[in-house]
Amino acid sequence: MARVTLELPQTFEFSVDLDVRISEINYGNHLGNDRMVTLLHEARLRYLRQFDFAELNIEGFGIMVTDLVVSFRAESFVGDVLTFEVGVTDFNKYGCDFIYRVSNQAQGKLVAEAKTGIVFFDYEERKLARVPAVFIERCSAAG
Repeated sequence: MARVTLELPQTFEFSVDLDVRISEINYGNHLGNDRMVTLLHEARLRYLRQFDFAELNIEGFGIMVTDLVVSFRAESFVGDVLTFEVGVTDFNKYGCDFIYRVSNQAQGKLVAEAKTGIVFFDYEERKLARVPAVFIERCSAAG
């Protein structure tokens, strides 16, 4: 079976450290895949916050995740501090991709690589919206 591969840049302009809490541990005694998605979401929120954006209000539009890829490279355990590097790539008329590299710096391990495709959405009109110019200006320069 073919494995998913992601092409990530060597460097990212934004990173945040997040702790692996007991509530994120699954029956295998390691970080659960569903909880990794939650941590990616938190990292994306913090990335947006640096630009005074919120997921439901970027120039009046929200964002909606359209696809998700997570490629796990190593286990992570309760108490680990993971560094989430975040960037934005592949802009199109309605959205872009958020990319992530997740590392355990203390152990020198790559834990995961990920991508979330997003589109901008007008939640009042229930339709796609064009990427706001201010988002492109701020995020394409950072990522």
